[in-house]
Amino acid sequence: RPAAAPPAGSPPALKPHPIQGWTPDFIPKVLDDAPDQLNDELVPIPAASAIATAKALAAKEGLLTGISGGGTMWAALETAKTAPEGSVILAMLPDTGERYLSTPLFADIEADMNEEELEIATSTPSFQLVPGKEPVLAA
Repeated sequence: RPAAAPPAGSPPALKPHPIQGWTPDFIPKVLDDAPDQLNDELVPIPAASAIATAKALAAKEGLLTGISGGGTMWAALETAKTAPEGSVILAMLPDTGERYLSTPLFADIEADMNEEELEIATSTPSFQLVPGKEPVLAA
């Protein structure tokens, strides 16, 4: 349509969701244009599950990702539950969670290390980043 022309129809009703950068019911063009055999099903992502999975990836796997990464991994884990044995499931988490450190996603994580974290930080003699001390970066 010409830039000055109004859209032909109104967009579908938008529902609020916490996944930054996504619109509701987002399907990327690359998937929309893909042959049908590449798309078995679309998996709706519950917001709370996406957030919980993003937090679990950070806490248990050391993978800092955003809510969209948590949603992607949640869908992969759910798919794995019913996939035939020997299936290969690929989940790409291309985002980093750095931009979300000051958002509600990581609001329950304290900025300062607790005693357990300080113990872990000092457990490697050749590499230490301990608050208030000079970094140890020996090869």
